[in-house]
Amino acid sequence: MTTPNIIPVIIGADLNCYHVARAFHEEYGVISEAFGRYETSATLGSKIIHFHCVPELDTDEVFLSEMNAFAAAHPDEKKILIGCTDDYANLIARSRPVLGDRFIIPYNTPEMMDDFQSKERFYRYCDKHGIAYPKTVIVPLGTDTAETAYTEEALGFAYPIIVKPSNSVIYWKHPFDGMHKVYVSESPARTKEIIDTIFASGYDDSIVLQDMVPGNDSGMYVLTAYCSKDAKVKMMTLGHVLLEEHTPKGRGNHAAIITEYNPALTEPIKAFLEDIGYVGYANFDIKFDPRDGSYRAFEVNLRQGRSNFYVTAAGENLARYIVRDYVTDDLPDGCHVCENEVLWYSIPRSIIFKYTHNDALTDKARALVKAKKAFSSVWYRPDIAFNPRRLFYAAASQYRHFEKYRTYCRE
Repeated sequence: MTTPNIIPVIIGADLNCYHVARAFHEEYGVISEAFGRYETSATLGSKIIHFHCVPELDTDEVFLSEMNAFAAAHPDEKKILIGCTDDYANLIARSRPVLGDRFIIPYNTPEMMDDFQSKERFYRYCDKHGIAYPKTVIVPLGTDTAETAYTEEALGFAYPIIVKPSNSVIYWKHPFDGMHKVYVSESPARTKEIIDTIFASGYDDSIVLQDMVPGNDSGMYVLTAYCSKDAKVKMMTLGHVLLEEHTPKGRGNHAAIITEYNPALTEPIKAFLEDIGYVGYANFDIKFDPRDGSYRAFEVNLRQGRSNFYVTAAGENLARYIVRDYVTDDLPDGCHVCENEVLWYSIPRSIIFKYTHNDALTDKARALVKAKKAFSSVWYRPDIAFNPRRLFYAAASQYRHFEKYRTYCRE
């Protein structure tokens, strides 16, 4: 098969960026062009990525200028724009009126992107479409309420609870000391303190207070779906999380996943996505609730998730779906739900076996390693071979995880 004349243009520089670039390299042998405000160890020294450092890339003016210049320099190739954060995905979506005739932009309308980046509005969609989520109380912008508003009786669920911003895109634009991705509160006083601190930072959206679903990391699931340009779900791959990252700003990032087949979980979300006319990649964070046997959605990312290589490792290469949809126009009919079982991980395997608190999953992971069905994010032979610089950065990044888990995670 002739390789399509494509250039992946990836906006971001984290592990998500490397996963997408690796998918394109594995499938089509192409080098990706990545743009970011700074480079990270996830992409440093890579031969499969050509990185462009643009300090103010997250502003519309600079982003459009860079993309127009790149398009002018590459007029003949099919250029595919892919964002690696919610902020960049939104930036790409709203750039369609200017860039849509020069780039492939596999994203929803800015209006839908805006709706779904808010957890508050996402939960309204869940109510309408019968998708379960944890018990939730929304604290509107600027609320100045006494601690009594956050008692168990007032909230309707018990402590400890989860406190998190409804809109993570806006939240990360207002950094402050002690900033966490998600907070666990043990008391009404601590809940009020967190809320007041977030609002004082300049954050101007609502805050979510949520029932804390019991269970450790191994109760988490991640579901990735690809929806074609005609809003039909074409691929779904479910992952069962063994272990997450535990640093304050990385909490919730998946570090090890085993793929699973569970139509009872995937089918309702397929119906939901097609009903709302969704386009592109969607990534759902879900947790099993042992209290009633339900699966509860936490949020949806309007892009491929940071841990997206678990999908490619299972045989559902992320690059292939976009290219077959927008370039070669030969996506198969129907929806393919992945049944292949593999282990994906982005950390040293010994950490997985030490910190995963689920014996059955740990045994399954060991069996998949023995069966040669285990895939690491960083140890990509075509990128590391004869490339000591990449090998150094990959090894250093892996080594740092030992200290992170010793500091933040219970054995």
